[in-house]
Amino acid sequence: MTYSGAVKVGGPADVHELADLMISKVAVGSMNNNAYLLRCRATGEQLLIDAAAEPETLLSLIGDDGIASVVTTHQHGDHWGALQAVVDATGARTYAGAYDADGIPVATDVLVQDGDVITVGRVSLTARHLVGHTPGSIALVYDDPHGHPHVFTGDCLFPGGVGNTWGDAKNFASLIDDVETKLFGQLPDETWVYPGHGNDTMLGTERPHLAEWRERGW
Repeated sequence: MTYSGAVKVGGPADVHELADLMISKVAVGSMNNNAYLLRCRATGEQLLIDAAAEPETLLSLIGDDGIASVVTTHQHGDHWGALQAVVDATGARTYAGAYDADGIPVATDVLVQDGDVITVGRVSLTARHLVGHTPGSIALVYDDPHGHPHVFTGDCLFPGGVGNTWGDAKNFASLIDDVETKLFGQLPDETWVYPGHGNDTMLGTERPHLAEWRERGW
């Protein structure tokens, strides 16, 4: 079946099959968080992005092969609610942005800086530090050598705008500057966007609205 990225809490995962990577998306928890399981097709190694909630759901998705690592996109509690349980069950190595790790009450094994590379099997993900929603939010970019890029944006970019900055003009300016420079400025329109909540989008769908977002201030 064709991947749509439309998932709901209590429903099945949707699987995006790429040449080198399988991406399984599932919605969990009371805030409809997205969690993404990445599996290297060559090695079978797996990585989880945001152990948000419902550890039993996430562990079922992970399956018997376990995970090597789990990346938390930012420090807000709805994105790490199942992290301790998942780590306890799998022994996974934990990653988080260097400036958000103190806000995550599960030890971070690897503090991630802008430009750092995180691997899952033979697949490489490049971290981009995006400041504004939180001080240390990170997005993960997979530049597929067989196709277009894919980016996991946490709560920094959604269909229709950047993440919430709660009316703080400085934080909004920082976030939209970072998103425009590090994502829109470096990646093509065909880039697939996987956000922390809700449906997926593409950079080309959102790019025409950047000026509108700046003008409205959110």
